[in-house]
Amino acid sequence: MKIVIQIVLTVVIGVLGYYTYKSVYGPVEFNKVKEKRYQKVILKLKDIRDAEMAHKEINGTFTGSFDSLVKFLDTAQYVVTQRRDTTFLDEEYKKTYGVDKYVEDVVIDTLGYTSVKDSLFKKTNRYKDMMNVPYTDNKKFELKAGYLQKDNNKIAVFEAKVNKSDILSDLDQDLVVQEKQTIAVDGVNGEYIKVGSMSEVNTSGNWPKNYGDNE
Repeated sequence: MKIVIQIVLTVVIGVLGYYTYKSVYGPVEFNKVKEKRYQKVILKLKDIRDAEMAHKEINGTFTGSFDSLVKFLDTAQYVVTQRRDTTFLDEEYKKTYGVDKYVEDVVIDTLGYTSVKDSLFKKTNRYKDMMNVPYTDNKKFELKAGYLQKDNNKIAVFEAKVNKSDILSDLDQDLVVQEKQTIAVDGVNGEYIKVGSMSEVNTSGNWPKNYGDNE
């Protein structure tokens, strides 16, 4: 009888120990893994934003296609210019009034061109897989682009995002559900990690400063 009681007590202690560990250390380990993964995901979202902003600067709009974005980066170039002040004689004024009048002006000279991909990605090819979400089985970020109507103006917008569940699919699902309900100054709020917005004019990310610049 004593042996049976000892076995039962050992099992109970083991079970209690497991649940104690899970309740105390489980969230700690979850947060460590989560933050490591979020860092890599956010680096990808920053690359997507940089590429979209370059696309907007050169083509006047964003794109909702990663294929188009990569093709753009393969060939696009920034114009390198130099701005200089100058003055010139206003011939019409002199002809009319017989007095010299000099006008100040600004001249912008084109010096050459530089590759967009080299400027943004320092001669690496990481832009070619920026659409792939880390820690997933070949999932891609959801990318959209379009326009918002603001005061009779059409304003270009874009959004790239991934559901937290995709990044944390192998972790404790109860903690994943809690994470997707996050509302905190130092947390990534909501169900997604994202940059940009299709509902407002915003090119920021929804992560806090401790994950790096979100602007």
